Amino acid sequence: MDPECVSRKGGAACRAPEPSPVLSPEEKRLLERKLKKERKKEERKRVREAGITTAQSLPAKCSGAQRALDYLCGWAQKHEKWKFQKTRQTWLLTHMYDSDKVPEEQFPTLLAYLEGLKGQARELTVQKAEALMQKLDEAGASGPDPLLLGKTQRVRQVLQLLS
Repeated sequence: MDPECVSRKGGAACRAPEPSPVLSPEEKRLLERKLKKERKKEERKRVREAGITTAQSLPAKCSGAQRALDYLCGWAQKHEKWKFQKTRQTWLLTHMYDSDKVPEEQFPTLLAYLEGLKGQARELTVQKAEALMQKLDEAGASGPDPLLLGKTQRVRQVLQLLS
């Protein structure tokens, strides 16, 4: 057994020998990568033993909903750095009838954004709104539901705007 590889059970890690001048640049690079990997592994182990999770130390990322609403606010304020983002627009179009995901305060801004909608996105939004309106009318015939009333109101506003 290698004298530098002392019992792993004792917590000592196997260290690679110091780079000697006869190592080629490729060998040195590989050795450095190996050492870096070992240091990283030891650091993770120390963190785990301390009871700190790496998820807690990383800042929380914004949800897709928050990013889409920020995108909408940026558009409304006409910031020069505002840039069209297909994924954000898709999220907004998909969830615009859900008052939990797009709050009432944001909906008028969304309607203003929809005014500028063109081409396939506009046509598809109108088709989906009409289909949803028919579905809501059928569901609403059985009895008034406050959740459906809010959704129906939003669908009507979108249809009035885009038709």
